[in-house]
Amino acid sequence: MNSIKTLLAASIAAVSVLCALPSAHAHGTDNALETIAPAFKTPIANVPGKTMTALVVDYKPGGKSRPHRHGDAFVVAYVLQGEIRSAVNGGEPRVYHAGESWTEAPGDHHTDSENASSTKPAKLLAIFVAADDDKDLVIWDKK
Repeated sequence: MNSIKTLLAASIAAVSVLCALPSAHAHGTDNALETIAPAFKTPIANVPGKTMTALVVDYKPGGKSRPHRHGDAFVVAYVLQGEIRSAVNGGEPRVYHAGESWTEAPGDHHTDSENASSTKPAKLLAIFVAADDDKDLVIWDKK
């Protein structure tokens, strides 16, 4: 009976974590689209009050994101596939290739984020370190 209760509790906990993740969604226009999907979300055991959340951003050829911020989160972006052009705080855009990464400090303005190719898809993993109760990991600029 205890193992059934343990299994039930673990299942409820897993569903709770999955329900708290942002769902996959798309932003932009038909000719400049990215899709964002949750990868994982987990409390950081040795940093009380902080959670690590990861999102996968898929860019179709020529796709891009609107300018945005990540609130009080520290962000690590890692290119999984293709080439991503990125600039923070209005700086000079740089093209990052698969296997390369960059970071964004809390409050940074991600002014450019796009697939550097007009013919091949690109994908990145965005990892956020934020307060447990931070629900606004991506705050889009108003158009």
